[in-house]
Amino acid sequence: MIAIIDYGMGNLRSVEKAFEKVGFDTVVTDKPEIIENADKIVLPGVGAFKDAKDGLQERSLVEPIKNHIKQNKLFLGICLGLHLLFTRSYEDGVHEGLDIVPGEVVRFNADRLNVDSTGEQREAAGAHDALSVVNGQKLKIPHMGWNTIQEKKEVPVLKGLPADPYMYFVHSYFVVPDSDEVVATETEYGVPFVSMISIDNIFAMQFHPEKSQQYGLMILKNFGEL
Repeated sequence: MIAIIDYGMGNLRSVEKAFEKVGFDTVVTDKPEIIENADKIVLPGVGAFKDAKDGLQERSLVEPIKNHIKQNKLFLGICLGLHLLFTRSYEDGVHEGLDIVPGEVVRFNADRLNVDSTGEQREAAGAHDALSVVNGQKLKIPHMGWNTIQEKKEVPVLKGLPADPYMYFVHSYFVVPDSDEVVATETEYGVPFVSMISIDNIFAMQFHPEKSQQYGLMILKNFGEL
């Protein structure tokens, strides 16, 4: 059984329909017992990091997600579902994540981040600017639309995809893992950023496979067949 986690945010129906299209039944649920007992879980998401974390906590879903992963069962994170895996995010303040993957979530204008003497308080200046300057380039934020992913290591959910396939992105923040070993793909938008991670039973991506047409559906199909 594939359980799609409902924590009050996200494009749940789009993800559900995409799995149906490639031949897999899913259940959309906010029930901790269903999530913990599922064979595979999907954590999608569109929106703000703090609201998402609060939604998980309010529904008592944090421990079921962590227990599922600890049991070596398969996990797929999409966009905000990728961010939530990390130690902390600097989206509109400093917020703690699930800390399953060591690292941070930062904004594209990362060169304008303010760090205090302890290194603990950090937030993006101009977090709501329409344009950010990265490496001398003016970039529209959020990063929205089609962009390619470059595979950095062999990952089973990318099986059968061509080199540098286009995927659909909508985001202003990206993940910075502590270890390069978890990086599955990178994408260029002013700077190279991590667009997918893979660690044992965890697969999580910045792009939206449910909106990425043929190649996105291939990823969901591969995940369903694992």
